[in-house]
Amino acid sequence: MVRKLSRGVALAASLAVLPLMAACSGGDGSDKASGKETDESSPVAAVVAPAKVEVIAQLTGCKVKIRTEAEELREGVCQTAEGDYLITTFPKDELKEVWLESAAIYGGKYLVGPRWAISAKPDVLEPLKAKVGGTIRDLSQPSAS
Repeated sequence: MVRKLSRGVALAASLAVLPLMAACSGGDGSDKASGKETDESSPVAAVVAPAKVEVIAQLTGCKVKIRTEAEELREGVCQTAEGDYLITTFPKDELKEVWLESAAIYGGKYLVGPRWAISAKPDVLEPLKAKVGGTIRDLSQPSAS
């Protein structure tokens, strides 16, 4: 049990760098967002999205590209006109918290829900929050112990 948890912590720590890579990476230059109609833009704001990358991506209006498929987490990259972001889901909230603790080394803000987190530039997080719910957590603030 301890070894399995240690492996999860190690993987989560090594993957903590990924939100920075997603936030800093440029788009691929494609303009496929045009011509997409959505009648229901944000009736979801009162409900927090479930922990599934594809569902969260659909709610935010992006066609996600899965880039990590592991036992401890799944990650997908979204590139939109509003900005790029990384959706990470976890099978347990405990793994999400370990991941967030590891990401705190790099600081930044994250949109967090039950068993998921979205990494993006701060100006992208508020519009995403209106679509999927959750809470914006500022990891650049030292926690009071």
